[in-house]
Amino acid sequence: MMADGRTLLTLSAVFAPLSLVSFGGGPATIAEIQHQAVAVHAWVTQREFADLFAISRAAPGPGALLSTLIGWRAGGWLGALTVSFAFFFPSSVLVCVAGHYWSRSRGLGWHAAVEEGFVPITGGLVLAGALAVLQGGGPSGWGIAIVVAALRLSRPTVHPLVLLGVGAVVSVMYRWIS
Repeated sequence: MMADGRTLLTLSAVFAPLSLVSFGGGPATIAEIQHQAVAVHAWVTQREFADLFAISRAAPGPGALLSTLIGWRAGGWLGALTVSFAFFFPSSVLVCVAGHYWSRSRGLGWHAAVEEGFVPITGGLVLAGALAVLQGGGPSGWGIAIVVAALRLSRPTVHPLVLLGVGAVVSVMYRWIS
């Protein structure tokens, strides 16, 4: 599939701003990517979105690879390149500039407050992304396990192995009940 100029501009206009609000990394933008790709622009169906999400998690590389896959579905290889640039370049520049000033302000009172304030924001964005992915697959034991895993962000003191165990038990119980 070859993308036209309008599609490439739309992809850029959607993914460049998402790059700048991706606190917590790519998973924090999954809900908005799903909304834009499925509901607003219809680049993919909800089921295709869930499939692309699974592929992006199985593939090596950054978790934000989902955005590149959406670009590929919307505009072929040129769409994938456009989205990759739009999604990674603005945030990379912002991180370089902000990182310079951020490290110079270590030890100031507002510095710790800002860091603590981002924790619940990131947790909420990642949970919204998990719920967006679940919409495509319907309710399942695995879906419930994914939500439990996403909730780990709200309880960072819980060891990941305990969380995996809880997710496995929930999944087995769901399969046994249904």
